[in-house]
Amino acid sequence: MTEVIGTRTTSPASTTSPDVAAAAAQFLSPVVIELQALAVNGKQAHWHVRGSNFIGVHELLDTVVDHAQEYADTAAERVVALGLPIDARIQTVAEKTGTTAMPAGFQKSDTMIQAIIGQIDVALAVVNKAVAELGEIDASSQDVAIEIARGLDKDRWFLFAHISE
Repeated sequence: MTEVIGTRTTSPASTTSPDVAAAAAQFLSPVVIELQALAVNGKQAHWHVRGSNFIGVHELLDTVVDHAQEYADTAAERVVALGLPIDARIQTVAEKTGTTAMPAGFQKSDTMIQAIIGQIDVALAVVNKAVAELGEIDASSQDVAIEIARGLDKDRWFLFAHISE
């Protein structure tokens, strides 16, 4: 039940203990950061990709961006549902991401695909760490991380298929 105090509305407290919430946030917050970085850099690649397979890669990169945004939202909402804030402001993402810089300007599709696969690999490392660590902490948060890992693996596979021999 939501309670109104003066002009301020308070929400019910999380049913998860503060220690569990903090531990889950410790692993999900970096996931949000890497997914936000993937979304921004994926859009950069989407706008600047060139080559004979332009339309397919251009559209696939949009899908990867959409997925990254959805996954970031899922992870962030889990942290917020546990009663903690999330910081995914652009400055925070830029400071904390483990990704490398994207190539500037127009690039051949193979270059952009390899760059985005590298971005996905960084995100997957953080997500897989969350999967491993959250199993002992919070099954629902681990489930969120598993869902994200599964989706990123699929996006990576679709991209890799464009450059594999």
